[in-house]
Amino acid sequence: MTNPPRSVTPTIDIYIRLAQYPVLADGIRSRMRQELFRRGIIDEITFEAQVREKAIESQRHERLTDPYGQEETHVWQLRKARVRDFQTDAIFAANLGNVLLDQIIQEELGNQPSPSVSSGLNFNPELSPWEVLFRQGEIYEQLPEEEREQSRHHLEEIKVVLIKRMVSDQLPYIGVAKRIFDIADLRYIYERRIGTGKIGGKSAGLMLAWRILQQDLGDEYETHKHVAIPDSYFIGTEVIYEFRLMNGLDHYMNQKYRPLAEIRDEYPQIVEAHLAGEFPQAIIDQLKEMLAVMGDSPLVVRSSSLLEDNFGYAFAGKYDSYFCPNQGTPEENLQDLLEAIKRVFASTLNPDAILYRQRHGLIDYDERMAILIQRALGRPYGRYYFPTLAGVGFSQNPFRWNNKIRREDGFLRMVWGYGTRAVDRVANDYPRLIALSHPQLRPETSAHAIRQYSQWYIDVIDIEENSFKTVHIYDVLDEKYPFIRYIASVNRDDYLQEILSTVSLRRDDDFILTFNTLTKDRSFIDLMRTSLQRLEATYQRPVDTEFAIDIIPGHPQTEYRLHVLQCRPLSQRAEDRAVAIPRNLPPERILFTSHRLVPDGRAEGIRYIAYVEPQAYYGLHDNIVKHEIGRAVGRLNKHLENERFILMGPGRWGSANIDLGVHVTYADIFNTKVLIEMAVAHNGNIPELSYGTHFFQDLVEAGIHSLALHLGAGPDSATFNQEFFDKSPNYLPELQPEDAALAPYLKVIDLDRLPGKPRLNVLMNGAREEAIGYLARSE
Repeated sequence: MTNPPRSVTPTIDIYIRLAQYPVLADGIRSRMRQELFRRGIIDEITFEAQVREKAIESQRHERLTDPYGQEETHVWQLRKARVRDFQTDAIFAANLGNVLLDQIIQEELGNQPSPSVSSGLNFNPELSPWEVLFRQGEIYEQLPEEEREQSRHHLEEIKVVLIKRMVSDQLPYIGVAKRIFDIADLRYIYERRIGTGKIGGKSAGLMLAWRILQQDLGDEYETHKHVAIPDSYFIGTEVIYEFRLMNGLDHYMNQKYRPLAEIRDEYPQIVEAHLAGEFPQAIIDQLKEMLAVMGDSPLVVRSSSLLEDNFGYAFAGKYDSYFCPNQGTPEENLQDLLEAIKRVFASTLNPDAILYRQRHGLIDYDERMAILIQRALGRPYGRYYFPTLAGVGFSQNPFRWNNKIRREDGFLRMVWGYGTRAVDRVANDYPRLIALSHPQLRPETSAHAIRQYSQWYIDVIDIEENSFKTVHIYDVLDEKYPFIRYIASVNRDDYLQEILSTVSLRRDDDFILTFNTLTKDRSFIDLMRTSLQRLEATYQRPVDTEFAIDIIPGHPQTEYRLHVLQCRPLSQRAEDRAVAIPRNLPPERILFTSHRLVPDGRAEGIRYIAYVEPQAYYGLHDNIVKHEIGRAVGRLNKHLENERFILMGPGRWGSANIDLGVHVTYADIFNTKVLIEMAVAHNGNIPELSYGTHFFQDLVEAGIHSLALHLGAGPDSATFNQEFFDKSPNYLPELQPEDAALAPYLKVIDLDRLPGKPRLNVLMNGAREEAIGYLARSE
C-alpha cells in the first residue's frame, strides 16, 4: 500500500495513515497508548478523564442539554471510543511522531495470527480481540498430544489473559483456574455475560468449583457424573458504573470514606436513589432475552463483587441477594428483576460491607459489583416451589462434639427447602448438623432433644402469591410428599421411627425432620465428602460451599445430584489449637465453665466484660429498649476498640428475632475477643450453633471466638459464677453516660477496679469438651 499524502497537521497524518488499516487500527492505537503511558507522557487515569471530559463537550456541540439522560449507553460508549481515538492520535503526534508509529504498524502487521494450526504464538494476547484469543486457544487444544504439549505455555498465556479480562485478576485464583478451565469454559462465561467487565468473585468461584468437580478422577462413586450448577448468567462489573453514571449516582463512590454514623444514616436514601434509577436499553434488551430463555422458572439474583469469595476475604452475607419468583407477566417479571439488581448494586454501600472493608484494609480497593443470576433450583409441591435439600458444606469441620469426629472429613449444615435457613441465623429453628466422618452421630441424643433441635420452618417460593416466604413445615409437609422418607421420622410415644414405607403414614403423624435416611446412605455421604475434599485439594486450602441436592429414587440404589451454588476459600484461625485447661483453681476465681460443643482456642488478658443479664433481658416487654441494648453494645464496641473485652448475654446474638437474643450485626461486635451465648434452661430458647452461618464467618475472620454456655441441670451443663456478676460494679454509666438508663440490663465490668486488678483468661479445648473462664493475676 502506498503512503498517503502528508498534511501540515501531524494529527491528521496519523488519522490518514491508520485509515488504511480499518481492522488493525484498534490494536495499533492500543499500542500507541501503551507507549504514551510507558514513557510517562500521560498516565492512563488522566488520559481517560480527558476522554470523558471531551466526550461531554462534544455532546454540547451536538446540542444535547442533558448529557446523561438524552443519550443511550451504547451511543455514549461509541462517542467515547471515537474521542479516545482522536486523543490518542493527537497526543502521540505531539510527542512521539511517525518513526515510532511506523514501527508499531509493522509489528502489528507481523502479529497477524494465522488461522492454520501452529505451535507458535505470533501475536500479543494482551492486546488481541476476544475472538482471536478464543480461536487460537481452540486451535491449541485440538492439536495432537505431542504438539499440544509443545504449545502448552502459549495456551496457558491465552487462558490467563481471558481469565484476567472477564473472571478475576486475583493471583491465587488465577493460579488454580488456569489449570482447570479450558477454552470452552471461558467461552461459556463470555457468551453468558451481560454487559462488560468481570463476572465477580462469587461467579468465579462457582464456575471453578463446577469444573473441578467435573473432572473424572476415577473415584468409586464417579462424582463427576453427579455434580451440576444451575443455569447461570453474569452481569459484568462495568454495568454498575454505567448505571450510576446514567442516573447521577457516581458521587456515592466516596461514601466509604465518611464516618460510620453518616454511612448508616444515609444508606436508606442511597437505596431509594438506586431504586429510582434506569438501566441502559442495551442491558434491558439482554435481560429480556435471558428471561425468555429462563421461561417461568424462579430466579435468584446474587451479588458477585470483585472482592467476594476471595482468598482470605469471604464477605459472607455482606451484600444482598434476592429471589424473583418470576410468576407474573413478562413486564412484571422484568421489573422485579431490575429492582433486585438495583438493590444488589445499592448494597455495595451498606454500612456492614464498608466497615468490613475498613477492618480488613480493603477500603481503598475499587470494589465493583457484578451480578450472578441463576435459575432457582427446586420443584413444585402444591402451591410451593423449593429444593428437596440445601445447605452449606465445609471441607474442614469447624468443631467436634465427639472425640470420634475427624475434622478433615468435613461438615454439613443442611435444611429442607432453600438454604437461606442454613446460612443465616434464624429464629426458633435449627438446621441438621452432619459430621461427615460420623454422619449418624448427632450433638443431641434423646428423642426429646432431637425434636427440640429440629427444623420447623421452610423457605419457599409461593407460586400463587408470586413471593418468597417462610412457612411452617406442616404447611407443606404431609404423608404424600414424595421424599418424606428421606427427610423425616415419625415421633411416636417419644420414639423416633424411621419411615421405611409411606403406606402406614397418616396426615396427623408427628413428622420430625431428622434426615436420618440420608445420613445412613453411604452414596450421599461419599458424594458430599469426596466433593469437599477434592475442592480443598485443588484450592490447596479449606473451602466452604453452598449447595442444593436432587434426590433421584431408584432401584437398587437412590442417586443424588449435587448442585454447587457457591464455593469460596475458608478463613481459619491459625492459632486455634487445643490448650491445657488448668486444674485446682479456687472456685471464686472461676467465672464460668462449659462442657458442650466447645471449640479450640484461647483469649487471655481480658480487662472488660460486657454482660447482658439474661433474666432482665427476657423480662423486658419493650422492644424499643431491646433495640437500644443492641445499639449500646455497638457503642461499647467503639469505646473499647483499643481494649481487650468479651461479650456475654442471653440466647442467639445476631438473631433477627429480638426476643431470642441481642440484635447486633458485625458492625456492633467486631472488636470483641469472645462472644458468649448463654442458654437459660427454663426459658427454652437455647442458642443455635452459629457454625456454618454467615454470622460465624464474620466471627472467624474477625478473630472472635464463639462459645455457648448451656445453663441447666444436666451432666454437661455449664457453670456460671452468678455472685461475681451480681456484685461487681457496673462501669457502663461512667463509660457511656448516654446509656446509663440501660444499666439494669447491660453491665460493663472493669477488672482494673477489682482488688489486684486481675485479668480474665478464656481457654477452650474442643477434644476434651472443656472451656473455662477464670481470673488470673495481672502481669
